[in-house]
Amino acid sequence: MAKAYWISAYRSIRDPQALAAYARLAGPALEAAGGRFLARGLPARVYEGGLNERIVVLEFASVAQAIAAHDSSGADRDLRIVEGSG
Repeated sequence: MAKAYWISAYRSIRDPQALAAYARLAGPALEAAGGRFLARGLPARVYEGGLNERIVVLEFASVAQAIAAHDSSGADRDLRIVEGSG
């Protein structure tokens, strides 16, 4: 079974303190749901109309596991779940 990758790009952060509080809860919850953080933070470089906002990339064992983790959350982001190619 191919792994899955959760790629979350924030459109804007209006309240950094609220985001920090959310991250303290969401991080452990996503790890408990089987996610493994590969990257999180601001982009090192932005190209082609991308936004210089927070990015989060997690790895899951499967698409189904990533979907289940998402469906239990309540955040609003530009979020994609992509199946790995190998």
